[in-house]
Amino acid sequence: MSKLVRIANGAGFLGDWLDAPRRLVERATVDYLTIEHLAELTMSILARQREKDPAAGYAEDFLDILRSLTPALKAQPQLKIVANSGGMNPPACVRAVARILSEAGLGGTAIGCVSGDDLLPRMDELMAQGCEFANVDTGARLAGIPQGALVSPASAPRSPTPQSEIRNLKSEIVSANAYLGARPIADALAAGARIVITGRVADASLTVGPATHEFGWRWDDWDKLAAASVAGHLIECGAQVTGGYNVDWQGFDLTDVGYPIAELAADGNAVITKPPGTGGAVTRRTVAEQLVYEIGDPRHYLTPDVDCDFTTVEIADQASDRVRVSGGTGRPATDTYKVSLAYRDGWMASGTLLVYGHDCREKAEACGRIILKRCELAGYPLARTNVELLGFGGGVPGAWFWRKYQTPGELVLRVTAHDLRREAVECFARQFAPLVTSGPAGLAGYAAGRPLVRPVYAYWPTLVPKSLVTPQVDVRPAKEWCA
Repeated sequence: MSKLVRIANGAGFLGDWLDAPRRLVERATVDYLTIEHLAELTMSILARQREKDPAAGYAEDFLDILRSLTPALKAQPQLKIVANSGGMNPPACVRAVARILSEAGLGGTAIGCVSGDDLLPRMDELMAQGCEFANVDTGARLAGIPQGALVSPASAPRSPTPQSEIRNLKSEIVSANAYLGARPIADALAAGARIVITGRVADASLTVGPATHEFGWRWDDWDKLAAASVAGHLIECGAQVTGGYNVDWQGFDLTDVGYPIAELAADGNAVITKPPGTGGAVTRRTVAEQLVYEIGDPRHYLTPDVDCDFTTVEIADQASDRVRVSGGTGRPATDTYKVSLAYRDGWMASGTLLVYGHDCREKAEACGRIILKRCELAGYPLARTNVELLGFGGGVPGAWFWRKYQTPGELVLRVTAHDLRREAVECFARQFAPLVTSGPAGLAGYAAGRPLVRPVYAYWPTLVPKSLVTPQVDVRPAKEWCA
């Protein structure tokens, strides 16, 4: 019988079900458990944490997950863990992991730290070498960006921007991380690591790294890398491929949903399944929905490892909760890494009020106008605002089904403001509570207090030549990381 490598995923984002990884390995034997904690928004959150504390900036949920997994690590010698929970600070995450393992009597466990994705300390150096870090969506460069350039459609006509309104975003950067690929993960495993902690790597690379290490694939074996990338993409979002976020959700119980397992063969093809006796479902439909999730051009799903063609993929039900995925093909990867860059972009706040009565729609619209107009009266016209009527189509603007029903007797008014001036947003946050006595009758929800004013980190997608980025791999026993 040909070798199979069973790679599972126990988290699809930071904040996912903390019990899922433990419940998965208790009910299924797997070779690798991956934990996918990072997204662009998450990186901004972690960057904010690192700004406050240089020792922070990683996914602390992983520490709770690891504590719950120490019994399985002792009982299942084959089990390895690959996680991108290092976020903005992989070494700090590794040290915290090492302390947990040492306290659990697992101080000899080898931990691999993958870093080198953090470009922030090198921005001046990289720009001096010709990197313009142009926005891949708009083509704009970091220096000399008109205010609001990212919030308008790229095709929208714009008037010439006065020089006084030009911002140099280079000085506002708070994070810049390249999406590394699978090779440093495979290198860490080859060096004996049982647990590999990375910073920003491509989601599918968490699966491609172990598969390449186990099967000994070449790094130019494009079809096998592509097939493994398909499997990695299918399991990277956790329970989304096992029934979560699915249109057929009423057909199965999601209370104890099983998280996914990819059984990979040496040719890269896989069977997607889940632990026996768990909720949810693995069907051709759940797999197909996840296959097309967030992929852009299906002929060119670009990863740091390979350019995948998803149009050649075939999906077939094999048995109950077992779906075979085959036929993924690939081409050489690009010579650039995607970079997730974030910069300070002012301040924002969002407040809500419950509005009720037969005239709740008109009442809510009036309250929204009053809040914004009072900011203008105070001398703070706001740069960007959004008024939503939740319960009357505000969550899905223009949706056809709202025309079928009568006006509801209640709805939630949500008003959001963004401005480069903190004082302007603070003025906005003070306008909700006064409506209790100086606005229309029929309002509630003000007891929650003023909306929180928080900093905004805007996203800037860009590229960097791979030749200018060197991934770093450090593998040591836990007890040495603690020293």
